[in-house]
Amino acid sequence: MTLPARSIPMDDDACVDSAAGGLAAALADVSRLVRPRIAVMVLATVATGAWLTAGRQLDGMSLSFVLFGTLLVAVSSSIANQILERDTDRLMPRTALRPLVVGRMGVREAWILATVLLVVGFGITVAAGGWQAALAALATWILYVCIYTPLKRLTPLNTAVGAVAGALPVAIGWLAAGGPARFAAGDSSGAIGAGALATVLYLWQFPHFMAIAWLYRRQYEMAGLRMLTVVDPGGLRAAGQAMAAALAMVPVSLLLAVPSSSVRMFLVAAVASVAYVAATMRFAVRRDDTSARGLLFVSLGSLVALLAAAAACGGPQF
Repeated sequence: MTLPARSIPMDDDACVDSAAGGLAAALADVSRLVRPRIAVMVLATVATGAWLTAGRQLDGMSLSFVLFGTLLVAVSSSIANQILERDTDRLMPRTALRPLVVGRMGVREAWILATVLLVVGFGITVAAGGWQAALAALATWILYVCIYTPLKRLTPLNTAVGAVAGALPVAIGWLAAGGPARFAAGDSSGAIGAGALATVLYLWQFPHFMAIAWLYRRQYEMAGLRMLTVVDPGGLRAAGQAMAAALAMVPVSLLLAVPSSSVRMFLVAAVASVAYVAATMRFAVRRDDTSARGLLFVSLGSLVALLAAAAACGGPQF
């Protein structure tokens, strides 16, 4: 006589494998909700904006809390974005495994989580960095969730709007570090550095995203998203937009060296921005997957180089 299946105990290895598999799936879901690479970039730009403003006078403890509050707001915006895009995410292989798509998280629970994170993150940023910094974080959330996300279905101009949301975190750092008061007192170096960084980030996003839009153009088309590579399948307009932004980024990158008068900062900015132009030019000429992947790789390397150099030698001299 055989026992019912539920009466047969699982062995220890099976239990361990099941627990490990459940943990791995949970961590994967958290990663898809948080999108850690984007979150890290946001925090790095906030910190760099604060450093270019205050330098060694920066209050590290306050900045840490501002970064934590900003992180919560960024995660909230990521979750809200995935709620609004769950129908189009279902149509693209690159996003088809997100928790809201496969049903591992409900829409109601996701909205509650996004709201709690936004409120708590906003409150922490107010307490640590002041109302102005918190309002800049809130403005970034609104621009990304309420304007950029719906525009993706309507017009290729969504990239220009999304780039503003990507550059705004610099303002959080500048405001949290007392940028307006310093500027009013006659210290313009922080405003120049933070303004240059925000402009660099705005321009940097065009070649970076055009490379992504090219690589996933068929998926975007299946999902009905109006990317430039969808409305212009040949990629000529995307290449031209990327090229214009990369060229404009060269002189703006050099402004990052002004607050510190650092020759090393100047050299890093020159090399990184010129390398970005070269990779963008290669993509503009070839317009294929290989050149798009190369541009994507160079875009990340150039941004890391610029942020690292600004942190190491780009702060203002007091």
